[in-house]
Amino acid sequence: MKRGFTLIELIVIIIIVGILAAVGISQYSLTVEKSRLAEAKVRIGIMRQLAHEYWLNNQNMTNIQYDDVGVDNTCVSTNFYRYYPIDPTSTAVTLGAARCTSGGKTPNASRGYHYYLRYEPGSGWSQWHCYYDNDGSGCFGLTP
Repeated sequence: MKRGFTLIELIVIIIIVGILAAVGISQYSLTVEKSRLAEAKVRIGIMRQLAHEYWLNNQNMTNIQYDDVGVDNTCVSTNFYRYYPIDPTSTAVTLGAARCTSGGKTPNASRGYHYYLRYEPGSGWSQWHCYYDNDGSGCFGLTP
């Protein structure tokens, strides 16, 4: 009696392993990208402190600039993100991080997204958001 696997059995096993590897790699990539959000959260936290200081000095957010929150909105080789303040009103500002798709710390993202915090320094209210550049859908479980 011969013992061993048939060619069909081996092909089925190879296909199953290939499918599992494909799913595993995509989940791994998502997990790694989520871990890179730590850089953005820390930097946006610092920007929030500087924005609050700006609000204490001016009682208004309408003229807040990049320098006021310590950023310059460019992708540099030491960061995965570029940072910016946008949509300032008299009471609120959006502090954001855009994932670099080129020019940033390698590896660059294949799909760009914006991770941002809407912040009202007078009340202390803030809310995190995230959206993908290509279709505007939410990312990492957050709303756009």
